[in-house]
Amino acid sequence: MKLISRMITIAGLAAALVSCSDKAAGDKDFKFLVDEFADLKIMRYQVPGWDGLTLQQKEYVYHLAEAAKYGRDIIWMQNCKYNLEVRKVLENILENYKGDRTCESWAQFETYAKRVFFSNGIHHHYSEDKFFPECSQEYFQDLMTAVGEEAKCAELLPVIFDPAIYPARKDMHAEDIVAASAVNFYENVTRAEVEALYAAMTDPSDKTPVSYGLNSRVVKGEDGKVYEDVYKVGGLYGAALEKICAELALAAEVAENETQKAYIADLIAYYQTGDLKLWDKYNIQWVNDTLGTVDFVNGFVEDYNDPLGRKATYEGLVNFKDVEASRRTELISENAQWFEDNSPVDPRFKKNEVKGVTAKVINVATLAGDCYPAAPIGINLPNADWIRREHGSKSVTIANLTAAYSKAAQESPKSLLSEFAWDEAEIEMEKKYGGITGDLHTDLHECLGHGSGKLLPETSPNALKEFSSTLEETRADLFGLYYLADPKLVELGILPDMEAYKAQYSSYIRNGIFTQFTRVALGKKNMEAHMQNRKLIADWCYEKGLADNVIEKKVRDGKTYFVVNDYEALRGLFAELLAEIQRIKSEGDYEAGKALVMKYAVDIDPELHKEVLERYAALNLKPYGGFLNPEIVPVEKDGKVVDYKIEYQDSYLGQMLQYGKKYSTL
Repeated sequence: MKLISRMITIAGLAAALVSCSDKAAGDKDFKFLVDEFADLKIMRYQVPGWDGLTLQQKEYVYHLAEAAKYGRDIIWMQNCKYNLEVRKVLENILENYKGDRTCESWAQFETYAKRVFFSNGIHHHYSEDKFFPECSQEYFQDLMTAVGEEAKCAELLPVIFDPAIYPARKDMHAEDIVAASAVNFYENVTRAEVEALYAAMTDPSDKTPVSYGLNSRVVKGEDGKVYEDVYKVGGLYGAALEKICAELALAAEVAENETQKAYIADLIAYYQTGDLKLWDKYNIQWVNDTLGTVDFVNGFVEDYNDPLGRKATYEGLVNFKDVEASRRTELISENAQWFEDNSPVDPRFKKNEVKGVTAKVINVATLAGDCYPAAPIGINLPNADWIRREHGSKSVTIANLTAAYSKAAQESPKSLLSEFAWDEAEIEMEKKYGGITGDLHTDLHECLGHGSGKLLPETSPNALKEFSSTLEETRADLFGLYYLADPKLVELGILPDMEAYKAQYSSYIRNGIFTQFTRVALGKKNMEAHMQNRKLIADWCYEKGLADNVIEKKVRDGKTYFVVNDYEALRGLFAELLAEIQRIKSEGDYEAGKALVMKYAVDIDPELHKEVLERYAALNLKPYGGFLNPEIVPVEKDGKVVDYKIEYQDSYLGQMLQYGKKYSTL
């Protein structure tokens, strides 16, 4: 999501944070695309409906947003223990370097700094491989020396430049995936020691287990004992959590209802103690709050970055409901039991009663932690299987982010679709139905897919270990793909006709087999869970459908295309694979899950990879995107806050440097 180099100095920082008011949300001249560099583009998102909130709701959003942003340093520390030190050196250079800022080496340094800010560290946010400055190590050292950081050169320059030091944030191919990964969840321990620690804690008969290890770092002390260093006030990351708690307390004072006040109190108590039972209590109350307009995510939530799929990164997101758009997701949610009952999985693995799948469309007001700058477009929480089973889940589709992606793409003269679609009929089908079927697939994935199915009583929620995230995303995607072609969606009035689903089937296969690898450097493996899930589905269906030519590989003028010939048969393959993935999850069949991921999800065909990168490079598009946050600014009159206004920022480095000053806690 970004590219053009900018010079930011202390004198120019305030000027760089140019903004405009909430009126821009309706301004046809609003620019969504802000910056582009490397393989990234930076966008702005609008916040429609802000002026329709009450003053109390705006104040509630403001304090929730401040709480979210005060956790920023935590995600940097979690991704690699040197990230925060590297970031602070970059900030110092960007703000204080007095030398030549017009030379090529400075431009290369600045691009590296932008990449580090985007990834919350020195590893690519998606591929998880370490990336490097294009400027020389000598030049980088000169910059550090010029701003008084020479004492850190010996320690940090090897971390930045040496390919052998922390080569991957998460290394799933090493002999010991814990010891080899750069993530800062473990210190001086092996995979075997970590698994032994949690095996000793876990009671297999517990039907409501806490998420052991979710909020801690595992360390082996000098005495040889392995223990958890828990994230809490007064403990690990305590300074950041103290700030978060202070803002949450202010938010609670202006919450919309008593339920919100109660679960915010539980969240604060959890941060103060690190007690995972309080995290579960918070999640149960949070998932049952369906009345409020304003909502938020704040916590150690997703475990994608942990090689063992156990420890969660910090994330924050503040939003409010888009009432009109939510009717679509509410219809899906209201029919959740029908979808569960009619899914193509073994009846043993279906839920007898689908509990409280609460679905809505939202507009975000602030992104933070692992949601910033790169953000999700849909969320389904909480993650604990037993809470989902007994209390349900909340699912959201994020309307203003998907709108920003779409509008930013319109500001580019070239498109991925025209290059990789087989013919005009496929292009026209995508243009006609791609928007609605893409949104619906996200809705079905988040609203129903993640909430469907059940574990057998004897199955541990951690049974699939390092493959759990990929297989869970595969299951949710397959659920959505299968039901996109169901007449029920036309019957409900949320799909225009029975031909519409074909647009998503074609684009999904094209992306899963081929075009998504514009995001991976040539010769690298496919490592990110969502990309693995898409490749697994597309490659499995391609292989299983070869005899019937369900998906055909075509070549024209030296260019490769993947074309769906039999949509009905493809749906049948989606059903078959969904049934198997659900069986693997329900039974905790680690070996079967591992076999699927390793065969279909990891290795990229080198010839196809080379081709897709070359064709994509010619389009001059950026495969990844992220967002600047708008600022929520209190408006005072006679010493009293009378309103909160939205100001849209237009400087990527400006916001990063501003956040570095305001929200630095660790």
